[in-house]
Amino acid sequence: MTSILVTGGAGFVGSHLCDRLIERGDEVLCLDNFFTGRKVNVEHLIGHPRFELIRHDIVHPVFLEVDQIYNMACPASPEAYQFNPIKTIKTSTVGMVNILGLAKRCRARVLQASTSEVYGDPTVHPQTEDYWGHVNPIGPRSCYDEGKRVAESLCINYHLAHAVEIRIVRIFNTYGPRMDPGDGRVISNFIMQALRGEPLTIYGDGSQTRSFCFVDDLVEGLIRLMNQDEETGPVNIGNPIENSMIQLAESVLAETGSKSTLTHVELPADDPKQRCPDISKAKQFLDWSPQVDLKTGLAKTVEYYRNFIAQSDK
Repeated sequence: MTSILVTGGAGFVGSHLCDRLIERGDEVLCLDNFFTGRKVNVEHLIGHPRFELIRHDIVHPVFLEVDQIYNMACPASPEAYQFNPIKTIKTSTVGMVNILGLAKRCRARVLQASTSEVYGDPTVHPQTEDYWGHVNPIGPRSCYDEGKRVAESLCINYHLAHAVEIRIVRIFNTYGPRMDPGDGRVISNFIMQALRGEPLTIYGDGSQTRSFCFVDDLVEGLIRLMNQDEETGPVNIGNPIENSMIQLAESVLAETGSKSTLTHVELPADDPKQRCPDISKAKQFLDWSPQVDLKTGLAKTVEYYRNFIAQSDK
């Protein structure tokens, strides 16, 4: 039985990862400070003999004995990470040092959840892992993307200096059940607005593109990356099919049956025009590619939000 620490384990992606690891027969220590994580995401696991929930902030050292660490701890939506930018930076830097120190002490393998944000507003399309990025180090998104860039550097240097086993994944836009309805990301925004009959907010002209990966596909990629011995990363995990914001809005309206209209507002500063992964490395080393299409994934996500609204209205 493998003993696994999942930091940020009560978050959107972290909780789905905990589910899969428990299903697989692992012992899971779920650690979260509940800044964006929610206990409801893992309440069905509380009481399971192989699951333990720990309230802790990785900005402070943690002392445990584990075999593997998935470091998922960090707010991932602009609304959350810009709410307290210094805290966001500290999570990705001081917190990363603490997690790598833990891994060094107990000889655990670490998977660091990095992000496509390290590519910034890319001048290369689609983005390959050897692209260095086009990032504004003092812009409104810098607390997140620069923090994640430092975290990658820390991982590589702990690997070189102390032989810590590392895996780095660069996660592209992910969606699915348990994504916080108020987190400000485009899919949650669109679905909640559509279900409430409100206009869908399009930033700019809506021609900017993103690629959307369903959370089950992402979790499969994380587990495959952690448990192979050929590639330390970084490895892009995401869906290479691009959708413009207008296309996404139309898909959400079709899935929800909403009569909502579209409204256009000014594009935020440093908002990338294109974001799409090259997943050649994931295919080569992990035999991974996304299996859930946008229509199927949206249907599951819409169902989750319908239930969320129904529960909230009681």
